[in-house]
Amino acid sequence: MGTPESARDPCPDRILDDIGGAFGMGAGGGSAFHFIKGFKNSPAGYRLSGGTQAIRMNAPRVGGSFAVWGGLYSTFDCALVYARQKEDPWNSILSGAATGGLLAMRQGFRASAKSALFGGVFLALIEGAQILTNKVSADAAQNQQIFMENPGSMVQSGLPMGQSFGQTVPESISGSESGLGAWFADLFGKGKKKESEENSGSKTHILESFDAPPVPTYEF
Repeated sequence: MGTPESARDPCPDRILDDIGGAFGMGAGGGSAFHFIKGFKNSPAGYRLSGGTQAIRMNAPRVGGSFAVWGGLYSTFDCALVYARQKEDPWNSILSGAATGGLLAMRQGFRASAKSALFGGVFLALIEGAQILTNKVSADAAQNQQIFMENPGSMVQSGLPMGQSFGQTVPESISGSESGLGAWFADLFGKGKKKESEENSGSKTHILESFDAPPVPTYEF
C-alpha cells in the first residue's frame, strides 16, 4: 500500500491508472508520429488519407506497448513498496530496471541486461530531475514565506528595512555620503550653514545697533 507521504494513488489503483495513462500517451504520440510519416510517404492527392490510415494501423500498437510497459512498471513498484514498506526513488529505479530486463528477456541475457541497465538509468535521471525541481520549488516557497512573515530580513540582503526592491534609497538612510557626492554635499551644506549663521548674526547686530535713544535730562 502507498504511504501517506506519497502523492500517487494506492497500489491497486495505481496499476490501472498507469496503464491507462501510458496507453493514452503512447497512442497520442504514436498518432502524431505516424500521421506525419504516412503523410510524407503517401503520393500526391492521397497524403491526408495515407496519414489517417497510418494512424489506424500503428497508433493502437504503440499505445499497447506503452500500456504494457506502464503496467509492468507499476506492478514492480507496488511489489517493492510492499516488500520494503516505504516509498523512495529506489523503488522507481529498480522497477524501471526490472521492467526493461523483463521485456527484453526473449532476446537473450545480454540484451536483457542492457535493457535493464537502460531502464534503471532512465528512471534515475527522471527521479533526479524531479527531486531537484521539488527542492528548488521548496526553497523558493520557503524564502517567500520568510519574507512575508519577516520583512525586516531584507536588511540581510543589503536593503534597509522598509524598502522594497527597485526603490531608491535616500542618502541619509543609505549612508552614501562619501566620495564626490559627499564632498559637494558638505561644501554646499557648510556654505548654506555658514551663510545662515552670518545672516542670523547680521540680524542680531542690526537689532543691537538700534538701541533706545538717550533719555534727556533736565539737569544743567
